[in-house]
Amino acid sequence: MKEDSTGILVKILLDSNFKLSLEVSPFIIGPLGIALVIYLLYKTFSSGWKLRDFEIDEAEFGIGDHKVKLKPNDTDKQIAYRIWVELSTRKIGLPIDLEDDVISDIYDSWYSFFSVTRDLIKDVPVSRFQRKDTEKIIRLSIDVLNIGLRPHLTKWQARYRRWYEAELAKSESVELEPQQIQKAYPHIEKLEADLLLVNKRLIGYRTKMYELISSVET
Repeated sequence: MKEDSTGILVKILLDSNFKLSLEVSPFIIGPLGIALVIYLLYKTFSSGWKLRDFEIDEAEFGIGDHKVKLKPNDTDKQIAYRIWVELSTRKIGLPIDLEDDVISDIYDSWYSFFSVTRDLIKDVPVSRFQRKDTEKIIRLSIDVLNIGLRPHLTKWQARYRRWYEAELAKSESVELEPQQIQKAYPHIEKLEADLLLVNKRLIGYRTKMYELISSVET
């Protein structure tokens, strides 16, 4: 379109056939086009930067009846990622097979998870802890340890270890596999049931941490 030499920006014309036409100066079209591109870019990127809602059901981990709602940012996802790695590489967030797994080894793994999670939480700068949603994830992790894991360890670990070590020391146990020995524990059925319940909850916790990392809600 040629620039109007008269300086008129918008012109409405009526020809001999009573047909209306509109002419707009490039001095208007150019800025309007640029403004439209800027607006579309803003809408595209601003929607990507918004933090998505995420919900965690405490009941799934046996640590309460509430649902934790938060908008995870990169710091929260980093915390969740480190927890997820620990849960995914230990006999805590992976299915336990009591035919092959050794209970004392499971307890060793759970104990290590306590130490690692404590260190992970301590490494979070206090400035980030002050963000409410980050605080929720940290408190959730502490509750998983204290409410979800500790009761089982308190009730069973010391009793079982004492019995197991005594059994290992017996001469008739030399030829037995650890899995055979642990099956003889007097309260093995109750111990196993509680062990698997805790394991199931922690697997759910690991799954939730993964969903939080990937921001995929299922």
